[in-house]
Amino acid sequence: MCGIVGTVGPFCDAQNVLNQLEVLEYRGYDSAGIAFVDAHNELRVVRAVGEVQKLRDAVFEAHPDHKSMASIAHTRWATHGAPNAGNAHPHRAGNVAVVHNGIIENFKDLRGWLADKGVGFETDTDTETIALLANHYLNEGLPPRDAAAQTIAQLDGA
Repeated sequence: MCGIVGTVGPFCDAQNVLNQLEVLEYRGYDSAGIAFVDAHNELRVVRAVGEVQKLRDAVFEAHPDHKSMASIAHTRWATHGAPNAGNAHPHRAGNVAVVHNGIIENFKDLRGWLADKGVGFETDTDTETIALLANHYLNEGLPPRDAAAQTIAQLDGA
């Protein structure tokens, strides 16, 4: 099972989000990750294999100033790709970060379409495809809401 925590507002710094993610540890997982917009308005993604404490250690080592107004976090049970930090969620492409529970059934077709457009891949996951597709539409000039809608319209699965 996977778990997702997402927060927006003054209480969503990495510490609070990781505390919430730890509540989901009972569900079972092989990796975890967090994406947050830092104090410099930069999107940061940190992922780790194993328990949330390993993710917490990685976040505070890499980003001691982890204050944020928007964060998403995820515990993963691998369905596509090996259980390693590279395949852990969130997946990032440009300024897009995605966490996802479920399976995108047509991800191989979408990856082929993206590859034909020169988009490269870093993972073996179906979820990375969502981030890459949304980023592609943003790069084509679509506003974020339209890029998200266009992306979602192309996804088959859960």
